[in-house]
Amino acid sequence: MLSVIIDARSGADGLPGLLAQLTAGAVDGLVRQVLIVAAEGQPGIGELCEDMGAEASLSLEAAAMASRSDRLLVLPADLRLRDGWIKALETHLTRGGEPAVVTGFSDGGLFGRRPFGVLLERGRLEAAGGADLQRLRRDLGLRVRRIG
Repeated sequence: MLSVIIDARSGADGLPGLLAQLTAGAVDGLVRQVLIVAAEGQPGIGELCEDMGAEASLSLEAAAMASRSDRLLVLPADLRLRDGWIKALETHLTRGGEPAVVTGFSDGGLFGRRPFGVLLERGRLEAAGGADLQRLRRDLGLRVRRIG
């Protein structure tokens, strides 16, 4: 089971869509907990957390410390998971669950950037010291293993 940390500090417009996708993972028993990282006072986050049963946090490190799982899936709020993401992630976890990049798509159109998330152990995120997803991916050397 995973704790999912969603980084919504740069915007939360896509957050409801991602949370809806994660609901399927919770029903399947893969997603145990969802934590949303948002800036203090960011509009709508408190209500969204309450409605969706998520928890709010002010940083990735604080979210990692509050997680109930040792394995974390860290995603940007604008990521849309691909069809079959639950099966792909379950298969990866049963094969050892090494840190990996989770690819997806965004609603940003054909020329939008390709968002990604990172699957890793809680201790690695706690030790990252203020890392964002780009730095986290680089520091972990995640280039090859992709899920999604």
